[in-house]
Amino acid sequence: MQQVFAMIYLWLKAGHVIFVIFWMAGLFMLPRFFVYHQECPPGSPEEAVWVDRERKLLRIILWPSLVVVWLLGLALAMTIGAFAQGWFHAKLALVLALSAYHVWMAGYAAALARGERRLDGRRLRMINEVPGIAAALIVVLVIVKPF
Repeated sequence: MQQVFAMIYLWLKAGHVIFVIFWMAGLFMLPRFFVYHQECPPGSPEEAVWVDRERKLLRIILWPSLVVVWLLGLALAMTIGAFAQGWFHAKLALVLALSAYHVWMAGYAAALARGERRLDGRRLRMINEVPGIAAALIVVLVIVKPF
């Protein structure tokens, strides 16, 4: 089985990077949608538009990208024997944290759709920095492989 993965390694890698880009784009967009959503009046037609946008972003981009990123990432890790390397353990921990962030954001979208506005715009703008920091750390781990 590993020989099959080795033959298609570059295709796996390209697909993984493409879907990471899609996933990250969605993770950057969703908190901004939340900010705009919370700035509109509760129960307004504009609020319904934001609920629909958030739902579509999650359903069409974020969830499928998350699944493909994980599947291709695990296939790549098996191909190169990454499970025995320290940098990979750190990367895996960050990707797990980013996945938990994704799930939390999906939960917050559901809460907003119910009319619950738990966070203010400032906090949502700060939360929006999480994927950027995680992405920077993951790229350093993958490229530099410091340990």
